[in-house]
Amino acid sequence: MAKPKVINGRFYGTGKRKTAVARVFLKEGEGKVTINKRSFDDYFPREILRMVVEQPFQVLGRAGKYDVEVNVAGGGIAAQAQAIRHGIARALVASDETLKGELKRAGYITRDARKKERKKPGQPGARKKFQYSKR
Repeated sequence: MAKPKVINGRFYGTGKRKTAVARVFLKEGEGKVTINKRSFDDYFPREILRMVVEQPFQVLGRAGKYDVEVNVAGGGIAAQAQAIRHGIARALVASDETLKGELKRAGYITRDARKKERKKPGQPGARKKFQYSKR
């Protein structure tokens, strides 16, 4: 069993998705979420992105029981939301190791390693080729 990551009395988890990296701090509270010192609704105006962030709490039935403070950088807003979800799941496991199985079954512990493929020389993109001309 790994040693839980506790920083200043808060549980810590790092979440990643594409090029987005989220540092998540959890402490027991009334469900307040702060992202980059901004309110949750202000940072994620789309309801679907707020749902993505709250999924680990919904799966465990612990919505509104933790205060979440996040520093996130890189990527777009969708990748940032998924990175935050990953970080929350890892911080929850740091708080209680018995939650790992349930979160893993839901797919929130596994890091989604897909990234944009690099552009290759002699081609317009990663896979696309320039148009072939016979004559």
